[in-house]
Amino acid sequence: MQVIPQVVKIDNENRKQIYLDVLSDQFCLSILTSIINQPKTAVVVAKETGIPISTVYRRLQFLQENKLLKVSGGINKDGKYFIYQSKIKEVSTKFDGISTMIHVTPNLNFTIM
Repeated sequence: MQVIPQVVKIDNENRKQIYLDVLSDQFCLSILTSIINQPKTAVVVAKETGIPISTVYRRLQFLQENKLLKVSGGINKDGKYFIYQSKIKEVSTKFDGISTMIHVTPNLNFTIM
């Protein structure tokens, strides 16, 4: 059975602004694109996107604080690690001259344990 994600309309003005901030930031967009289908560490995201690791960490923190990421971690022979995956699959915006409408499709491809 295939689960079809429910599109969510964002009504809260503060949440709308967060989504607009994310959509207007090239680094946030690149990071989210990188982690939509598969969870990755910050180091892997930095290597794949070419974004400096310090910028990746700052944007991941922003995305996590605004509940747009699922974060999981563990310990291996190299020490602690965290992996990140986008909670959002798709965002659509519309401006009709009066108001801004934002609809979000959640990411149901979570593979983080």
